[in-house]
Amino acid sequence: MRRREFIAGLGSTVAWPFAARAQQSATPVIGFLNSASPEPYAPLVAAFRQGLKETGYVEGQNVMIEYRWADAQYDRVPAMVAELVSRQVAVIIANTPGVQVIKTAITTIPIIFSTGSDPVMLGLVASLNRPGGNVTGVTTLNVEVAPKRLELARELVPTATIIAVLVNPTNPNTDTELRDLQAAARTLGLQLHILHASTERDFDMVFASLHQLRAGALVISGTDPSSLPGANSSLL
Repeated sequence: MRRREFIAGLGSTVAWPFAARAQQSATPVIGFLNSASPEPYAPLVAAFRQGLKETGYVEGQNVMIEYRWADAQYDRVPAMVAELVSRQVAVIIANTPGVQVIKTAITTIPIIFSTGSDPVMLGLVASLNRPGGNVTGVTTLNVEVAPKRLELARELVPTATIIAVLVNPTNPNTDTELRDLQAAARTLGLQLHILHASTERDFDMVFASLHQLRAGALVISGTDPSSLPGANSSLL
């Protein structure tokens, strides 16, 4: 199957593995794994269910969905992957942290990823044109455009010399993005202050730090902004 046909949208993509595994289970099961919390994703999960419906699959009728949400606690992901495998799911849909774990552990279950990073750089696929193996998906390349966010912040607040960057330190791709941001900051003559938030209670400290630092702008991590606790952002 050609990749463009395969990635017609998250809703339609899951139709492919079902045909191959229909004889194994009367009701196929989709594994839906995300490192964030469910609340910000509610509209996107609804759209996902609608996409399934348009391809003939209705949750609770002829397809089941096993949801796993890590609530930005990345150390929970491996156990969640193991749970989905034990459920003998037909396909696993995951964002970056989940698919990185799955990729190293599973070669037999089809995997569909959504990521803000370069999937080739992450080792998820062999190339964008020919992903190969049992993994394919979509990327918004948010990490690669992170320096552009810094440039936009400078344009919006040209007098700013201090820019704060908010990251989830447990995200495995944060270090890569920060290296790019630091390089861009040196070019622009900006000073970066890195702020960490891995739980919702961290936000009070984050905003207090912003006031004390007199930061001219705040740049939100592009690795997976939805993984920030309490964040209300798009699926990556």
